[in-house]
Amino acid sequence: MKDLDDTRAPLMEHLIELRRRLLWSFAALGGAFALCLYFARPIFAFLVQPLLRAGQGRIIYTDIFEAFFAEIKVAFFAAIMLAFPIMASQLWQFVAPGLYAKEKRAFLPFLLMTPVLFLMGAALAYYVAMPLALHFLLGYQGNLGGIEQMALPAVGNYLSFVTKFLFGFGVAFLLPVLLMLLERAGIVTRAQLKAGRRYAIVGAFAIAAVLTPPDVFSQLLLAVPLVLLYELALIAIWFTERRRARERSTEIAPQ
Repeated sequence: MKDLDDTRAPLMEHLIELRRRLLWSFAALGGAFALCLYFARPIFAFLVQPLLRAGQGRIIYTDIFEAFFAEIKVAFFAAIMLAFPIMASQLWQFVAPGLYAKEKRAFLPFLLMTPVLFLMGAALAYYVAMPLALHFLLGYQGNLGGIEQMALPAVGNYLSFVTKFLFGFGVAFLLPVLLMLLERAGIVTRAQLKAGRRYAIVGAFAIAAVLTPPDVFSQLLLAVPLVLLYELALIAIWFTERRRARERSTEIAPQ
């Protein structure tokens, strides 16, 4: 009975610690949401700049609640990005005590790389891919057999378009982190990743075809960086393999 109580005690401590970290994470998300809701219109004004630069000076809403819910979605979208560092730090503080020193040194760079790579992907989407896609999609305006065809983007549809691009490009840029974690966990090896390079290239173009409009330029803007990031992950894995090999040789060297 004493052994059972000893087992339950650490489990309860972990559950209490998990609850505490989750509460901090939800509090950070709630505070960020309240702040972003106050600035929802300036944030949305920033998000519509690619549409404005593409020559579209009007955006409409046809549902009476559409503009209101769009501001809610904008605030939540911005709050996730704003609160992510705090949420990631809470995750790290929950996981770190159970890791060895070497595991901490291995895991921490991945945690730090995640927001950087996500922001790089989102920036590529916002400043390059979205303007090109909008120029292509808005190019269908004009005279169509005597009828004037005009683009009138709705608030909700445009917001879905923006979030799809930003999150799609941002998550896609996390590919090196995912591959390095899989290799670190022993699920895949560098040799397997090298052998699967051709399938990765096909997959990159398939992902780009799903996440971007049907114009070639937008697809290339996502597919080419994905292929380069795949190669970057292979190089990074090669360096980590060499470092681990040096550490093993140092450990087994005669004293």
